[in-house]
Amino acid sequence: MPTQEKTSHREKAEDSPLVAELAARIQKSGPMTVAAFMESAASYYYAVKSPFGTEGDFTTAPEVSQMFGEMIGAWFVDLWLQMGRPEHVQLIELGPGKGTLMADIMRTVSAWPEFKAAATIHLVETSPQLRQAQARTLNNCRPTWYDRLEEVPPGISFIVANEFFDALPIHQFKKVKGTWQERVVGYDALDAAFFFSTLPTPIDVKSVMPAEFLEAPDGCIYEVSPASLSVMETLVRRISEHGGSGLIIDYGHTVPGLGDTLQSVSRHRYSDVLDNPGSKDITAHVDFSLLKMTAGDAVRIHGPVEQGAFLSALGIQMRAENLAYAANDTQKKDIVLALQRLTSASEMGFLFKVMGITPKGSVVTPAGFGDEVPDNEAE
Repeated sequence: MPTQEKTSHREKAEDSPLVAELAARIQKSGPMTVAAFMESAASYYYAVKSPFGTEGDFTTAPEVSQMFGEMIGAWFVDLWLQMGRPEHVQLIELGPGKGTLMADIMRTVSAWPEFKAAATIHLVETSPQLRQAQARTLNNCRPTWYDRLEEVPPGISFIVANEFFDALPIHQFKKVKGTWQERVVGYDALDAAFFFSTLPTPIDVKSVMPAEFLEAPDGCIYEVSPASLSVMETLVRRISEHGGSGLIIDYGHTVPGLGDTLQSVSRHRYSDVLDNPGSKDITAHVDFSLLKMTAGDAVRIHGPVEQGAFLSALGIQMRAENLAYAANDTQKKDIVLALQRLTSASEMGFLFKVMGITPKGSVVTPAGFGDEVPDNEAE
């Protein structure tokens, strides 16, 4: 019998249709894993909501300023030049949002007509609503859409994933009375509310958890995202077999840790993750250490480094100064605020990390990561 942790706080808002669907599913089949709950909530949310920007629930870096996408575009062009200017490359974005990042990338690479002519755009997106938004934003770029990265044709691939991995479902394990159990979501019909509890897990936690966490005290929570590791395996295999590079940008941690990072955001404010699923954003912090471990030695891993340091190394301050030179006073203020938000340790600069991926044995040196030898190539 699961032990109920707490019932979610009911907010004054009309329930999404997903609430009744999940409640019925739980009442019929029993509590669902956090991963199943998160996947259902996220899939529904992105299918029906317009989440991005000041009018949505959250703002991503491309919406903060064009400078972000310009730095990413220049990063890919630099690698393309180091690779000897291949005639055909694929620009692939995982979770392209409204298409803002790719539009800024393509505007930037227009300064290199040979690169622009070589590049085709491939967007991995499952939401019909977001695909329509991307089509409007990229109407002159002729993108092609796919549900999964595996569906993109083979070829030299420049891949960017900005705030993509954080939305992939996680499993949570909680230490209860000396035993690691799976954290699950139940439904209280009397209170009409979801709640957390735990059940014995069919998963061997020793196979997914660092040994030092096995003896953690009661109440501790460990998270792992098999979905993220699967995407990482596909990404690594593509770069290893066909060449190119990858750039993962997300909020998260660089060393394994314990703790509950599952969170929801509605109208730019944190909200109860269990209340009204499907009506708001639901994410978890990315464990970059597990992504790096999954890559193994099949590719070169660069970083992760803090987003602020990465963008600064690429020259975002100089770009801000150039933009401000021709701007009016209001625009100058906006540029300064955007730069601060993207790079400051108190804003996105510290929490967000950047990880680069290049082929094993590659002679290219990706900008923004310093001159150190990648960890997985160090002797």
